Amino acid sequence: MAIFCIGDIHGAASTLDRLLERLRTEHDDPRFWFVGDLVNRGPDSLGVLRRVRALGEHAITVLGNHDLSLLALAQRRDALDKAKPGLREVLEAPDRDELLAWLRHRPLLHQDPSLDWTMVHAGIPPEWTVADAREHAHELEAALRGPAHVEFLAGLYGDTPTHWSPALRGLERLRYIANALTRQRFIRPDGGLDMDYKKTLADAPPALVPWFAWPRRAAAGERIVFGHWSALEQVAWPEHRVWGIDTGAAWGGQLSVLRIDTAAPYLVQVEADAADD
Repeated sequence: MAIFCIGDIHGAASTLDRLLERLRTEHDDPRFWFVGDLVNRGPDSLGVLRRVRALGEHAITVLGNHDLSLLALAQRRDALDKAKPGLREVLEAPDRDELLAWLRHRPLLHQDPSLDWTMVHAGIPPEWTVADAREHAHELEAALRGPAHVEFLAGLYGDTPTHWSPALRGLERLRYIANALTRQRFIRPDGGLDMDYKKTLADAPPALVPWFAWPRRAAAGERIVFGHWSALEQVAWPEHRVWGIDTGAAWGGQLSVLRIDTAAPYLVQVEADAADD
């Protein structure tokens, strides 16, 4: 069975349609993993949500930071006033409640030991093994799926705490987990998450280290596929066993797909449609 991990779509529904048609034509009954950030930026977030949800058991999707932002926005009384046009269409859709409930029940991390692959939107912090990350992802998933999810989403935003501690409790603990799994890129010299710099490695402050290159990273050796970082300018980092497949589909770049069921993973890319810019 062919399994393809698909990078950040960001509302680029036309490009996604073309990609799915190609993969279905070339492969018998393929399966799809999505690294998150289905929505925002591109013109058709509603279409992307409907298409991915319709894939049912043929697809696994983890949440990205933009997906969480949509869920948080939807809880606000002034959501329609605050929403960008592409997200407003989601909030005004007749199937809005079904789509948002489906999105809210997506995982934050997916691991398949039989394939030796883990998928997460942004990364895994230095102190966590993949087992740790899976356990903490379950904490956040429980909050999102539980009766208090409205209050949790209202307090989701914030760049602190920047350091993990098992002693963290309540909203601070959940916010760190959310930031670590869906927003992180760089690690500061003291081991904390840097939530400010978002651009290329070449222009990064010299003290910052990409999360996957941190020395003695607890999850080193695990194969990880992630998105979130379109400015990374490289997909494969074999020395760290990670693949970053956000290549800017909603910015006129490419939509990247990593086939992960083969002995050697390989990349498929399609150019973004002009309609999705």
